[in-house]
Amino acid sequence: MKNEWNLSCIYTGLDDPRYEQDIAQLQKELQLAHKTAQNKSVTRENIENILAGQERCMLLIEKLFSYVSLSLSTEATNGALMAQQARLSRMMAEAEADSAAETKILGSVTNVDELAKESPLIAKYAFLIKEAQKKCKHLLSDGEEAIIAAMDQTGGGAWGDLQSYLTSTLKVPYDGKTVTLSEVRNLAYDPDASVRKAAYEAELAACEKIEDSVAFSLNNIKSQVTMLCRKKGYESPLAMTLEQSRMSRETLDAMFSAVKEYLPAFRKYLRKKGELLGHGNGLPFYDLFAPVGHYDRKFSLEQARDCLVETFNELTPEMGSMMQKAFDCEWIDFYPRSGKSGGAFCAGLSWLKQSRILTNYDGTFGAVDTLAHELGHAYHNLQIENEPPLNREYPMPVAETASTFNEIHLGAKALADAKPEEKIALLDSDLREKTQCVVDIYSRYLFETKVFEECQSNFLMAKDLKELMLNCQKEAYGDGLDPDVLHPYMWLCKSHYYSSGFSFYNFPYAFGSLFAQGLYALYQEQGQAFIANYREMLRTTAVHTIEEDGAMLGIDLTKKDFWVQSLEAVAREIEIFCKL
Repeated sequence: MKNEWNLSCIYTGLDDPRYEQDIAQLQKELQLAHKTAQNKSVTRENIENILAGQERCMLLIEKLFSYVSLSLSTEATNGALMAQQARLSRMMAEAEADSAAETKILGSVTNVDELAKESPLIAKYAFLIKEAQKKCKHLLSDGEEAIIAAMDQTGGGAWGDLQSYLTSTLKVPYDGKTVTLSEVRNLAYDPDASVRKAAYEAELAACEKIEDSVAFSLNNIKSQVTMLCRKKGYESPLAMTLEQSRMSRETLDAMFSAVKEYLPAFRKYLRKKGELLGHGNGLPFYDLFAPVGHYDRKFSLEQARDCLVETFNELTPEMGSMMQKAFDCEWIDFYPRSGKSGGAFCAGLSWLKQSRILTNYDGTFGAVDTLAHELGHAYHNLQIENEPPLNREYPMPVAETASTFNEIHLGAKALADAKPEEKIALLDSDLREKTQCVVDIYSRYLFETKVFEECQSNFLMAKDLKELMLNCQKEAYGDGLDPDVLHPYMWLCKSHYYSSGFSFYNFPYAFGSLFAQGLYALYQEQGQAFIANYREMLRTTAVHTIEEDGAMLGIDLTKKDFWVQSLEAVAREIEIFCKL
């Protein structure tokens, strides 16, 4: 089994003749789109021409951007790749005016259902056309949209690239050697308390070196987003994100209302964990991920593969088979190294009916759990790979559902098979993950909300951002964490804050965690009968609102009751942990 993924099925390198051939073909398609966009008539023929052209462009864009972005995620200092990323971004920026014009044409269609009866192509994309009607309300002139896209390359997009570059190349002195930020952050899971504390201190000291540069990145991205929201007529950046997410404010408010009600349960878990680790004033941040109990098994890549394939074959053989393929066919880049992005992600390569997964694997059960999470994304990709090209992009909140569902299933199976002395370790592993998805995500949501508010009138220096972060951690974690030992740099190391195109990439994790918790309860009730409905829900996520996704499974997501039921299941788990 290879340790690194294989991208040669996309291109063998930037010198692959197919790469430049696809660039040339994309340029031709964009020129054709320019002509199509000039025809403002809302006829069946013109609508079909627009949709067919967008299909062809989408396939080329997906292929080119996937190769460059995936390559850069493991080679952050590769100048040639950076140049190609800028080149592709310029092409997209130059096409933005035509894209906006096409959206306006699609959005002006008033007889979608009638045309759909006459045209199979329009029928496929009826939902997309109806979404274009909503987008049109916030589009500026074609020229203005083009300028915005072009300026983003050296504005918000460039500031985001800077944060990625600085954090992926940061050198962290630790224990007489130099390691990456990802490597030192992984030591938070080490069983040795002195290692965890030393790593935490080394991480904070290293972050200080780049804090001012990253602070400038954050300020400028958030200021740009706020300005554009105002220009486009959105009530706020949050309102824009909710529309992008196809999610109502009622659903968000219902979820966070339930979360606030259950924060005391999470704090009880954290205090108990602090006591077990010898702390009397809540849990210090450097012990937030400390292993509790005894589950000392390390997993080789082969053992991780076998564990996952066996576990998920029982859920559905389709997923087990896909996981086997992911390991055997070089879909996964496993280990941390210099220049490689931290964390983990999954990228779909739908035209190949494959995915690619990046992790920073360390052999722990938590690392296996991360693989299960990312392979959940790959399973979601599997369900939509045969859908039309423009119907494969699902909104962010539901994007975390299949991944979190996998984590819950793996945790349940591991707990059922564990020896008595291992159960507390597995419960802790599960609860610390859920604490991150609920409590820490809530702190990040509070932080981003306050940053947007403050950036309208102030420039937030690093010291201001650190203070805001600490205040938000205190509000979310309460007395669960030691107020004197928090993490003032959680704004610096989380890439989710640094997108100029999608703000508040935090609440989707809470949504995914709690939605999946509720879905898993349905699976436990219904057994295999649930799986068919689950697969169908995943398949249609690209053509539904979030609330419609819930309704497919009989759930009203705008009501607090559903979220309370999910959180109550977590609260029961916390009680079991505390008793053990």
